[in-house]
Amino acid sequence: MKITIKRYSRKMTYEDAATLDEFWELAKRTERSLDREQRRHWDGRECDEYIIAAQGVLPYCATPEELVCQQETLDEILAVLALCTKTQRERFLLYALYDYSYAEIGHLCGYSKAAVHDSIEGVRKKFFKFFR
Repeated sequence: MKITIKRYSRKMTYEDAATLDEFWELAKRTERSLDREQRRHWDGRECDEYIIAAQGVLPYCATPEELVCQQETLDEILAVLALCTKTQRERFLLYALYDYSYAEIGHLCGYSKAAVHDSIEGVRKKFFKFFR
């Protein structure tokens, strides 16, 4: 069965529902990412353009001390992730880095939404415990 969808004045044709499902999931994830980026830069300008316009200076470059601090923070984050189980780490990274929902992660990993939620909350608790 052939399905034709008109989105943003473009017609897209799909042969099967699986392809269509994948397309919609990708579209939803992309829109969430774009919304998050737009909230970060609410006036529509890129971060560097905003700094130049707001403060009249060139974009900020980190000092060597700040680079060391950033590396130390990254090392601490990786240390906390090393304390987690492989399953917790996998689910947390899908959620935090790739913007998957609990339901999407559950579908990918073959677990329930509640199990995914519990795993991610476990990682969050480890982070709070480590950084307090």
